[in-house]
Parts: sequence; C-alpha cells; structure tokens
Amino acid sequence: MTTTSIPAPQALERRLGPFDAAAIIVANVIGGGILFRSPAVAAAVPDALWFLLSWLAGGVLAFMGAMAYAELAALRPKAGGEYVYLREAYGGLAGFLTGWTSFVAGFSGAMAASAVFLITTLDRFVPGIANETPLFALPVSFTPIVFTVSRHTLAASAVIAVAAFIHIRGVGPGRIASNVLTTLKITAFVVFIAFGLTAGTGNTSNLTQSAGPVRFTGWLFAFIPVMFTYSGWNAAAYMAEEIRDPGRNVPRALLLGTAIVTAIYLLINVLYLYVIPIGDLARVQGSVLDVVAEGLLGERAGNIMAVVAIVSLAAGINAWTFAGPRVYFAMARDNAFFKSAGRVHPRYKTPAASIVAQAAFAIVLVLIGSLDSIANYVGFSITLFAGAAVASVFVLRAREPNAPRPFKAVGYPVTPAIFVIVSAAIVLNALYSDPRVTGLGALIILAGIPLYYFFSRRG
Repeated sequence: MTTTSIPAPQALERRLGPFDAAAIIVANVIGGGILFRSPAVAAAVPDALWFLLSWLAGGVLAFMGAMAYAELAALRPKAGGEYVYLREAYGGLAGFLTGWTSFVAGFSGAMAASAVFLITTLDRFVPGIANETPLFALPVSFTPIVFTVSRHTLAASAVIAVAAFIHIRGVGPGRIASNVLTTLKITAFVVFIAFGLTAGTGNTSNLTQSAGPVRFTGWLFAFIPVMFTYSGWNAAAYMAEEIRDPGRNVPRALLLGTAIVTAIYLLINVLYLYVIPIGDLARVQGSVLDVVAEGLLGERAGNIMAVVAIVSLAAGINAWTFAGPRVYFAMARDNAFFKSAGRVHPRYKTPAASIVAQAAFAIVLVLIGSLDSIANYVGFSITLFAGAAVASVFVLRAREPNAPRPFKAVGYPVTPAIFVIVSAAIVLNALYSDPRVTGLGALIILAGIPLYYFFSRRG
C-alpha cells in the first residue's frame, strides 16, 4: 500500500517576546520621519503651541489606534495585521487593498525614503556617496517615469538589499539587529534631549512664538506628515504569528511601544523649537536633528548626531523589512498574492520570497525618485487603512459578541470612534488640500481591484 504525503501548512515560528515586539514598534516608528518631517508640520502649522499639539495629538491618536489593534490582534493572532482585520470585517477585497497598498507604498515607500535620507546623511562622512549625477537614466516609454542610476541611488539600494539579506537568514538575526539598533537609538535620543534642554543655548520663548495664523485645514493637513512619522505604531500586529502568547504580549507591545514613541517625539520637537524658532524650522532643509546639534555644540556635535541619524534610519529600514513581508505572506496563504510569497524558507523559517519582493520594489522606488510625494501618499494611505481597521472593532464585536477576547480596547466605544472620525477627517482634508498627490494615491489603491480579481480567479 502506498501513502501520499501531505505538505505541512506554511507557518512561522513563535520566537518573539513582548520586549522584542515593542522594540520592533519603536524601530518601525522612529525612522527618518522625525529627522526630516517636522519642517513640513511647521509650515502647515506656523505656531509653536499648535505645532507641539499636532505631535501630541498624533501620539494620542496612535495610542487610541493601538488599543483597538491590540484587541484585534488578540482576537486574530495571525501574521498580516490590518490585512487580516479588514478581510474578516469587510471581505477579501478590502483586505487585499490594504495589503497591496502596504506593498507598493506603506512599507516599500518608507524603506525607499529612509534609505535615500540615510545616504544623504552618510555623505557627510563619505563625500560623494550621495552624488545624484546620473550614471545613466532609463525612461519608461509613454510615462513620466525615469529610472535614474547614480551613486546615491546605488548606495541606497545596497542598504535595502543588506537589510533583506539579514532577515532572510532568520528571525534570530533580525531580532538581534532590531534590539541593538533600537537600544542605541533610544539611548542616543534620550541623552541628546536631556543635554539639549539643559545646555542653556536655546530660548524658551520660542515655545510660544507664532509665525502666522493657524487654519483648521492646515492643522488637519499637518497630520499627513505627523501620521507618516508615527507610522509603524501597529507593527507588532503584523508579527502576531511569531510572538509568544499573543493574546497577552501583542497588546503589551503595542501599548508600550506607542507610549515610548509618543514621549520621545514630543520631547524631540520641544527641543527643535527650543533651538530653532517655528518660522525658521519651517525652512530647514535636510535633517533637523543635525541642524539642532550644530546649533548646540557646533560642527563636531553635528557629526555625532549625524551618526545617530544614520543608526535611526537603519533601524527603521530593518524594522520595515521585518514587519512588511508578513502581510504578503498572509495574503499568499489566502491565495490573494503570488504563491511563492506564502512559502517559508525550509532552513531559516522566514517568508524569504516576500522579503525579496518588498526589497526589490523599494529599490524600484529609489530609482524612480519623487520621495516627497511618496511620503505624503504613505501618510494618506496609512491613515485611510488604519481608520478602516480600527472601525472593524465595531464590526467584529457586533458579528462575534461571544468570541474570546483576551484584551479589549480601553475606552470602547469612545476611543476607537474618535480614531475613526479623525482619520476620516484627515483623509478627506488631504484629498481637498492636495488632490494631485492624494488623488494619485487613491488611484494606485484602486488599481489593486483588478489584481484582486485576478488572484481570486486563480485561487
């Protein structure tokens, strides 16, 4: 008699604890955004108090979202984050569109932008590495797209490739890289904030200055770069299938990670204003942290903080390489993506094909450029789908009232309702205030619809 062997389901290993997951959140969030996006917020909100309120409100909003995600992750402790929640609440198409957006912009776009900023900062120590003079350019016929190969884009692409290599080799190397980079980053930020606020070289009157009127639409629009900078607060939800005892540890990681990030963001922006008046902050080019360090201690301090910026950016790229591929892995298991993306590496137990695919697309974005538009689009899409995911708490509570919930969102139904309402206001205001970028972003999201039906028919 012969027997037919049935392949085991493709599953990931639970090797992460709550502090590992919290470190992934902190590394996901504190990347290039806090170094480069504050001037955009200052330009939209040219008043110091309203500027700080924007960052505090962003943290509170992220915390409300984190509580809802914690309930969802405990209810559905699977890889994929909001892909899983939207699929369960609204159907396969909604889930696919958030996964598609994560692939083309959410994670890949953040990685591309951070890699480019990292090389820009590294040019301080390796002159010429950020040279943007094209070695050659390849225009795409009948489109405005041009692939530009330069020293800058080659170096940025190499950073992305190295991060992918580390994570293909296993959860262990990825976890070590994440914990080390995150520890270095937090320590550096805390020390610098403490020194900067006590050095006496700033001006406390900057914290109450105004450089122009604050309009409600401008304040709402400021949430685009703010939420882009906070993006990643939900990272532990993507890793739920690899976290031990997810019903307890995912909520802990989400809440702890979000609290740490909010405190650091608020304090670092206080320091920015302490050294640079709000009107001048709006005109800063490049890394704000670099400018502030030079204002405090001169050029040598600028070099030191440039190293901190490089570590911070590297940590963000590492974390996005960790979290993003789990979304495409989950989609592929549901026959909603290429089948190869759902395979686990037989030796390293990682979604290797998904990691490679995300890195390759991020490199494509580096070569195309226009990363300011990508940053705005990422903030817009993150806000849209995070709001939809938090709204799924209401749907699943109504549909599955007796399902076991190891964690329930604190303040329900008020806190998730506030998150959903504010997210909707941000999205609508972004479409009104910057219809070119956000309208293009909406078209890219909708472009996923025919792909969904392609994969559905194949599945």
